[in-house]
Amino acid sequence: MRIVLLTPGTGNFHCGSCLHDEALVKALRRAGHQASIVGLYLPLVLEDPLDTDPATGVQLGGINLYLQHKSAIFRRMPGYITRLLDKPALLRRAANRADMTSARELGRMTVEMLRGEHGKTARELHRLLDFLRASPPPDVVLLNNALLLSLAGPIRQALGCAVACTLQGEDTFVDSLPEPWRDEAWAMMSTAAEAADLFLPVSAYHAGIMRDRLSLPATKIRVVRNGIDVDHLIPEASTDHVPAAADGPVIGYLARLIPGKGVVTLIQAFHTLAVRPEFATARLLLVGTASPRDLLRVSDHLRALPEPIRQRVTVAPNVTRDEKVRLLGQMSLLSVPAMYGESFGLYLLEAGAMGVPVVQPRHAAFPEVIGATGGGILYDAPPDEAGHAAALAE
Repeated sequence: MRIVLLTPGTGNFHCGSCLHDEALVKALRRAGHQASIVGLYLPLVLEDPLDTDPATGVQLGGINLYLQHKSAIFRRMPGYITRLLDKPALLRRAANRADMTSARELGRMTVEMLRGEHGKTARELHRLLDFLRASPPPDVVLLNNALLLSLAGPIRQALGCAVACTLQGEDTFVDSLPEPWRDEAWAMMSTAAEAADLFLPVSAYHAGIMRDRLSLPATKIRVVRNGIDVDHLIPEASTDHVPAAADGPVIGYLARLIPGKGVVTLIQAFHTLAVRPEFATARLLLVGTASPRDLLRVSDHLRALPEPIRQRVTVAPNVTRDEKVRLLGQMSLLSVPAMYGESFGLYLLEAGAMGVPVVQPRHAAFPEVIGATGGGILYDAPPDEAGHAAALAE
């Protein structure tokens, strides 16, 4: 089969959904299918881009979408200007200068995108359809998430192919939009969902949420849990994990360095744990993608720690894949106490492949994933710092 994945990029940091699609393309190709990724909005940040990115450029470029939803003048720009504004280098610069993926800033624009052919960004949708028509015809187009559902109907009509949609974390984004755009977005997604043939939620937990929020028929839903490429993660010498650090246990974190993922919660729990004599040599290793603003927030919370404890914390932002693997190998355990309803958590699989046990709150998809893998323990959420620290100590 010929399968095309439409995947929003971030421009400047790794995200779980991009890594999910990258691993999926690799697996589909190994199975003999012709699979490719088309990046949307901003350039994709992948771990192995030469293998998975077919150099299709960026479609539905973020700068063009922003300008066209702001003013009719930009909706009439000559084609050579719109193509110039879709240059990956320019989009990366824009992503670095402003948080273009912030839900708070994108309420109005999200609704415009969901209006599809009837919205102010319809011109960019037609450019995407022209691009897909000029490519070898796909059997299936897979939308990365439900926020792209306004593309389902036009794609089916233009290409005559099936359209599937992965469901992974949309509820958190949409619920963070200010009103009136939050309710409008949910209503428009529910209507647009009728044009999709199949929905692939990444966990049974998230399937239940999105089935109710989008009024999806059960016959269109098939849970397909996340997978990752583990070839570069599995330790060569032994499947039994032995922490690389000999001077004490290392509590690790591997996710975007933001409060919603629980980095502040983990810092506070580490403070509670680190003052205990038996953990006087314990260290905290914070690894993950981060914008300059994210790093400033983390630094503010670290400054609140007593100096001796602060010296036992290491922050490693925006690491390469090889650096990530090396740092995972130093961890005695991993804890990403996400505060919101995490739809899966790819970091749990990355830790498991390295033999690193996890300590997670008993909510969202974490009981499902840990129950399936046996790779860690759960604690009641939301905990106080002492409760989280007790689970880490255990």
